[in-house]
Amino acid sequence: MTAPDLIQTLDNTIPVSQFEDSWHRKFYYLRLSVTDVCNFRCTYCLPNGYRPHGGNNKSFLNLDEIRRVTRAFALAGTEKVRLTGGEPSLRRDFVDIIAAVRENPTIRQLAMTTNGYRMARDVAAWREAGLTAINVSIDSLDARQFHAITGQDKFHQVMAGIDAAIEVGFEKVKVNTVLMRDINHHSLSTFLDWIRHRPLQLRFIELMETGDGRDIFQRHHVSGQVIRNQLTDMGWQLQTRGRSDGPAQVFSHPDYVGEIGLIMPYDTHFCANCNRLRVSSAGKLHLCLFGEDGVPLRDLLASDEQLPELQTRIAASLGQKKQTHFLHQGQTGITQNLSYIGG
Repeated sequence: MTAPDLIQTLDNTIPVSQFEDSWHRKFYYLRLSVTDVCNFRCTYCLPNGYRPHGGNNKSFLNLDEIRRVTRAFALAGTEKVRLTGGEPSLRRDFVDIIAAVRENPTIRQLAMTTNGYRMARDVAAWREAGLTAINVSIDSLDARQFHAITGQDKFHQVMAGIDAAIEVGFEKVKVNTVLMRDINHHSLSTFLDWIRHRPLQLRFIELMETGDGRDIFQRHHVSGQVIRNQLTDMGWQLQTRGRSDGPAQVFSHPDYVGEIGLIMPYDTHFCANCNRLRVSSAGKLHLCLFGEDGVPLRDLLASDEQLPELQTRIAASLGQKKQTHFLHQGQTGITQNLSYIGG
């Protein structure tokens, strides 16, 4: 273990190894799901609405468990945490969750992914509690199509939430758009006009096949390379990726305030620089968003004294992480719908 791989604990006495897998990939980014409940019914994700999977809301990680698991990651080099769901803002203690994660001084970025349902009302409180970045999902800039996709007539409410986020100090709001053939993949010019003078990073996410979504995938999948080629032809330039950044390829243009991000899980090199791990709302560590049942951590989240054992289990589990996912072969593992992926 070399000196750069040592991360000091909060009292600067105990060296903890940076989390690293067998392929020498280091993990700076934790995606933490705090609920699997969602109040939207997106056609590609939860067309029939949220349905519990053999549990109830009390089965989700509580505040103390969230505090402990994020501390374990923070002390092993994690610099960024993203709070996801389902819809994370449906947790009544969501502001307290933000504050608990921010207790870790080495967590430099604390982000969330939201459907924007409560953003206009609550984003100022989230910011005050310590949230530093926000992603909101918007698959169409047409209110009627937004309603058709999400099952919620909340387009104007979500758009007001984006404005509110900028007003309270978020320098750049990221907007997630699932790229779908015959639904929005022809709308690039409309989206570009929207971000020309707005501090937004519009992220096109390639539609992924899941266990429940094979038919939708076959009808609507389109490669992100289509958008990439269009951007390149228009003079957009690929930006350098930071070590704790997510998987998006980010493009900028001198004539636009906003940016474009492309998330292309079917790209040949998508997994080469993987830097993120996921913990589910039930307390399982997922080494990949697809393909395995997860490593239980919850039995080691009962007390602060279990921290060393918790870190040991996480570190040992990384030896099982595969070099790549198997989406190209149609293997989606236990991932039944996109809500399970957690933003």
